[in-house]
Amino acid sequence: MNLKISSSILTLFAAIQISYAQTLVEAGKAPVSGISQERVAKLDAMLEGAIQSRQVPGLVAMVVKDGKIIYHSAKGMADVESGIAMERNSIFRIASQTKAITSTAIMMLWEEGKFRLDDPISKFIPEFKNPQVLNTFRYSDTTFTSRPSSKEITIRHLLTHTSGLGYGVIDGDERIKMIYQKAGVTDLFTTENITIGESVKRLAKLPLHFEPGTKYTYSEGLDVLGYLIEIVSGMPFDQFLKTRLFDPLEMNDTRFYLSDDQAPRLVTVHTRKDNQWVGYPVTFYNPDYPKTGAKTFFSGGAGLSSTTGDYAKFLQMYLNGGIYNGKRILSPHTITTIMTNQVGDLLGEGGKDYGLAFGIVDQKGVQLGGIGSLGTFDWGGYFNTQYFADPKEKIIGLIFKQTSGAGNGDETGWKFRQMVFTLVE
Repeated sequence: MNLKISSSILTLFAAIQISYAQTLVEAGKAPVSGISQERVAKLDAMLEGAIQSRQVPGLVAMVVKDGKIIYHSAKGMADVESGIAMERNSIFRIASQTKAITSTAIMMLWEEGKFRLDDPISKFIPEFKNPQVLNTFRYSDTTFTSRPSSKEITIRHLLTHTSGLGYGVIDGDERIKMIYQKAGVTDLFTTENITIGESVKRLAKLPLHFEPGTKYTYSEGLDVLGYLIEIVSGMPFDQFLKTRLFDPLEMNDTRFYLSDDQAPRLVTVHTRKDNQWVGYPVTFYNPDYPKTGAKTFFSGGAGLSSTTGDYAKFLQMYLNGGIYNGKRILSPHTITTIMTNQVGDLLGEGGKDYGLAFGIVDQKGVQLGGIGSLGTFDWGGYFNTQYFADPKEKIIGLIFKQTSGAGNGDETGWKFRQMVFTLVE
C-alpha cells in the first residue's frame, strides 16, 4: 500500500511543478474563483466564537489558495494581562515546526552531495560511533546497563525519528528523562550559555531506546542534524538558515532569537489559572527564551519563532515544487523524495505516514475525512501552533496560538482544518 501511495504523491508533485509557481499575494477585495465567501464567513465566525468562549486567549489564522491569501485574521489578545491585541504579524514560538525547516536545510546540503541519507552520523560526529541500547535501569541512583546496537544511526534515521534517541524532559520513558537530565543534555531550547555542539556530544554518549530503524519515537534527532549542518556547511546553524533559506524566501521574522525591534511582537505563552488566562511561568523552559538569555543554542527541533505569513512562504515553496519568488530552494526530485513514506508501517493505521520533513496524509487519512487530500503534509508545535498544505487543492492553512498546560478545551485546530477544505467549491 505504501508504495502505491508514494507513487501517487510523486505524480502529484511532478504535476504541480509543471502547472504553476506562485509568490504569496493578497487576494484583494474581489472574490477568489473557486472559494465560497459564505463559508469563509462561517470559518471566521467559528474562530471568533472560540475567542468569545475563551477556548484560547488569541490566535492568528491564515488560508492561502493558489498562492493567494484568501483569509488572514488576528483575534483576541497577544498578552492578556497588558491588554495587547493580537496582530497579523505577531510572532509565535513555533517549536516543532522548526523541524521541517531543519530537514529542508539538510536536504539542500544533500542536493550538493555533502552526504548520503544512509551515511552513519558518526562519519561526521565521531561521538556517535558504536551506539548502545538501554538494557537495565535502577531508579534509586539512575545507573543503567546497555548493550551494543547492531546498527549505526544514519542521517535518514535522524530525519524520521527512527534513530532510537529520546527527547529528555518530554520523553515518554521516565528512564530516558532521568538519564538525559543527569547527563546535562539540553532539550528543546534554553536561555543558558550552551551550544548545540556541546549538548549533542553529551547526547551521543547515552543509550538509545531501541536499535535504529526498528521503531518510531519522537526525538532530538533534528537537534543533532542542526549540528551536522554546522559541520558540513562550515557556518553557524542560524546563519546558514538565514542566508540560504530565510533571506531567499523573505522570511524576515523567522529567527532563533528576536531583535529588539521584533521582541515586542512576541506573543505571551498563556495558561489557565482559576479560569483566567495568565502568563505561563518558568518551568523546565523559560517562555522568554527567544528574546533573553545567552542566545547561543540553536535548537533544530524546536527553537525558531515565526509568523503565519513567513511560514506560509515556506509551505508555498513546497507547493511550488521547490521554488519561490524565482529562487530555487529544492529540486522537484528532492521534494518528491521528502514527501514519500520513509517509515513503513511504524506509525500504524492512523491515517498518516511520515516522510523526511512532514507527516503525510495517506489513503486511510483521506477516508477518515477532514484532513486533506492524499499527500497533504502537516505538523505542529508545542505551544499550540498548527499548519497543513494540500498539494492537490493547492491550499495552505495555518493557525497559530500560544498556550501551554491549558487543558483540552481548545477545538480550533481540528475545526479550522476541517472547515478550510469546505471553502473550495
